[in-house]
Amino acid sequence: MKILGIGNAIVDVLCKVEDDFLHKNSLTKSTMKLIDEDEFKNLLSSLIIEQTISGGSVANSIVGLSKLGNNVGFIGKVNNDDLGQRYEDGLKIEKVNYLYQKKNELISTGTCLILITPDSERTMCTYLGTAGKINDNDINTDAIKNSEITFLEGYLWDEGEPRKAFDKAINNSNKVAMSLSDQFCVERHKAQFLELVKNKLDIVFANEQEILSLINSKSLKDVIEFSKILKKNIIITRGENGAIAINGNEIIECDARKNLKIKDLTGAGDLFAAGYLHGYVNKLSTKESLEKGTELSAKIIQQIGARI
Repeated sequence: MKILGIGNAIVDVLCKVEDDFLHKNSLTKSTMKLIDEDEFKNLLSSLIIEQTISGGSVANSIVGLSKLGNNVGFIGKVNNDDLGQRYEDGLKIEKVNYLYQKKNELISTGTCLILITPDSERTMCTYLGTAGKINDNDINTDAIKNSEITFLEGYLWDEGEPRKAFDKAINNSNKVAMSLSDQFCVERHKAQFLELVKNKLDIVFANEQEILSLINSKSLKDVIEFSKILKKNIIITRGENGAIAINGNEIIECDARKNLKIKDLTGAGDLFAAGYLHGYVNKLSTKESLEKGTELSAKIIQQIGARI
């Protein structure tokens, strides 16, 4: 298998809202907030659902990789309930090897309310449900050892038990890639993330705000110097300023696509990672990998949802 993703198995619920809705509910635009099931139901009660789909950050990337013809798998915890079955079926339709056996859990399958404002920004309210209870017993070590790369998401660090799963995955992997996921996520776990980036990861995906937060800087120049010293593969997305890959003294840049009809920024980073990793495992150059990531990212933000 080329790449095995491990992440939160979340059913995405997409809704269009005005900025006013965020203010009224004390939500910070463009971030992810963890909520409980009651708050999820309360927020959803006044909204119209645009789309429901099997989601989760790494799962979106893995589906993108599958669409590009790669042999990929995913591990993520769901309940043996209706949403859990829908989640599994959704991945199988996309030709993803779903390497988790559903069980009857006390907590329901996780859901994420994705609020899309008129400027196409997305604000996420996530009820992790049983996704947040993934543990080391849920990790298939044979699948990890038989994969070229294990791809993890920073969101897994938002609950205690998943860290054991995280560590088990890293300790059995041939190579490890990780997305820092979210600026607030970085700020909550800065010391641990810094340790991972310095000592455990081979490939790191981050947007500019996330990596600046990680190293307590406001300068991209500092990020470049930090990354050069690490001699790791650090991939940074910069919105309309394109993307940059730093690996030792190699610094490669790629421009953003222009004149896009942006509808929804959900999944932009996820699909960028899919495109880049596709290039990486298929021995494309760093420049070509960045271009593939940019291509997929540009494509996904011109439609609603995080699936091509």
